[in-house]
Amino acid sequence: MDKPISAGQLKEKPPFQDSDGNAVPAKTMCHNCSKLKIFLGALAFSFFAKGFSGSYMKSMSSQIERRFEISSSIVGIIDGSFEIGNLMVMVLVSYLGPRVHRPKIIAVGCLIMSLGAFLSVMPQFLMGRYNYERITVSVDNSTTSVSACSPASSEGHPVTDATETPSTTENAGLVRSSGMFGPTLGFLLGSFCASLWVDIGVVDTDAISINPKDTRWVGAWWLGLLICGSVNFIASLPFWFLPYSLPKEGANQNQKISHLSVQGDHCKIDPPAQPQLKFSEAVKDFLPALRKLFGNSVFLVYIFLTILQYNALVGIITYETKFMEQQFNVSVARAIFLIGVILLPITILGMFLGGFLIKKLKLHITEMAKFACITFIVMYLLNLLYFTCSCEVLQVAGLTTPYSGMEHLSSTKNIYMASCNADCSCNLDQWDPVCGDNGITYMTACFAGCKSSTGRGKNMVFHNCSCVEGQGHGLGNSSAVLGQCQRESCTKAFPYFLALQTACAFFLALGGTPTYMIMFRSVSPDLKSFAVGIETLGGRVLGGLPAPIYFGALIDKTCLKWGTKSCGGSGSCRVYDTKEFRNVYLGLIAGLRAGCCVLYIVLSVLIMKRFKPDGKEKTGIKNTERSTSKELDAANKKDILPGARTSEESEETCM
Repeated sequence: MDKPISAGQLKEKPPFQDSDGNAVPAKTMCHNCSKLKIFLGALAFSFFAKGFSGSYMKSMSSQIERRFEISSSIVGIIDGSFEIGNLMVMVLVSYLGPRVHRPKIIAVGCLIMSLGAFLSVMPQFLMGRYNYERITVSVDNSTTSVSACSPASSEGHPVTDATETPSTTENAGLVRSSGMFGPTLGFLLGSFCASLWVDIGVVDTDAISINPKDTRWVGAWWLGLLICGSVNFIASLPFWFLPYSLPKEGANQNQKISHLSVQGDHCKIDPPAQPQLKFSEAVKDFLPALRKLFGNSVFLVYIFLTILQYNALVGIITYETKFMEQQFNVSVARAIFLIGVILLPITILGMFLGGFLIKKLKLHITEMAKFACITFIVMYLLNLLYFTCSCEVLQVAGLTTPYSGMEHLSSTKNIYMASCNADCSCNLDQWDPVCGDNGITYMTACFAGCKSSTGRGKNMVFHNCSCVEGQGHGLGNSSAVLGQCQRESCTKAFPYFLALQTACAFFLALGGTPTYMIMFRSVSPDLKSFAVGIETLGGRVLGGLPAPIYFGALIDKTCLKWGTKSCGGSGSCRVYDTKEFRNVYLGLIAGLRAGCCVLYIVLSVLIMKRFKPDGKEKTGIKNTERSTSKELDAANKKDILPGARTSEESEETCM
């Protein structure tokens, strides 16, 4: 490596030379270095904007489901459709990446993200205010006592209330850190918006009778999208003013500088990059390059591993907040917050530590394969402990537990009715739950047989509830309050579940960087960028597209009570069979990761056969030791798992 130029040398001769030995003025080089700094800063901010927007959208899936009264499977289709755009351009862009005007391509991508965010907000203002499902009650002359159980209110309907300059290692670190910082802030913004009422600023929030733990609660999902759209728009601006490459002044004006190396306080010109090819010439070599990649057995197994990993990851991220809410009585806002402040930072720590160990221990590719395999198997064993985080199913009269005096539940719809509420003429399609003194949840106060109530809004208390009286309470002394009953055992199990999640995330991220390095070491240098595009495309299209759909469809099967739209028809799910939900959700994740364990073992065996430490391959690797640091930095720019990386590699980030 060239030594930094001293101050004395600056006086004797021109400090900078191009590849032909021609002098280049120091002023020009400093100007080019400034452009490089601008490019790196803009690229880092674009990575931040991408991670910020993507994580926010994931965190708001349950709010969108409730706002528009749709099922989890439909939410999965909406979520998965994000990958359709990747299907159209990802492989082509990754293959042509070194040959096109990348700053402008990045600018166009940021603008499209910005436009998409702004367009996504429009339904909030086109569809009017959100009116959550609740029962109507009759009011007596005193206006302080209302009746939920009354023959006069035989047809209850939902109320419509309108009131409501560093070195190349350091350069990649800047981009990587920004990319990881974005998702953390995105989840924190999601937590804040989920705690705000969807129509904040338009309705009187004091008149709302539900809280953020209620399954009908909808946060201000649209507010964060406005912020995401603005951030992406700002991220696009600098790239429009950056050139394709940094021109050099002097003898060879027509040449382009491909890379700028920074040594101490000085810059030097590296050998020029390959000339820009015509589009037709580049496309002609596409199929041969594709055949060469898929003829590589190590890369092929790696792709299958990526697809399974991505399926599990997308399923977790999309429905994790819903799982926490239904299983552990945690509000969506709190679940999003915990993911942002605990799980993401521990994941970043695992990624950095994995990269540090590779550099510190100078791991051979066979050692990296063993390390990645072992860490994943440890994570998988910890993952199986999720099934021990069990708690009782929410007791809902007529759904999961019988009314007093009834021996068992029936599959017929009339089971919602019992002798204690037979005269109340309750609407069977409504969900406005109340918790009785007996610890049982009733679908509405009408189903609890409540005759009177006091208070308004969140403070409303129902009295003289005949269905509660029949279970050990004296006549006239039974009551019920708004909302579902809490399950104490589920609340106590949540810290244990969170600790397991933290440990799994750490071990998964710890082996993520070595796993990604395997792909770089197993393909030829000229195909690295193309390999990243194929890997990302496979993961997102075969993982990111179908996973939310089939996860959501199977979760829908565990729904016990669907909401009702104001215009008729079923809406989003109000309550799930938590035991079945847990088995389906955790079972899918465990099954996908079991396949990953098998592929990790196969991958390790193939690598040990192909890359023998004492053989020819080791010599080849020694000859590429200078590029190891660059490859590692590119690997650390990935997301949590293989398959979730971006296609821009640090060693190819030239303008």
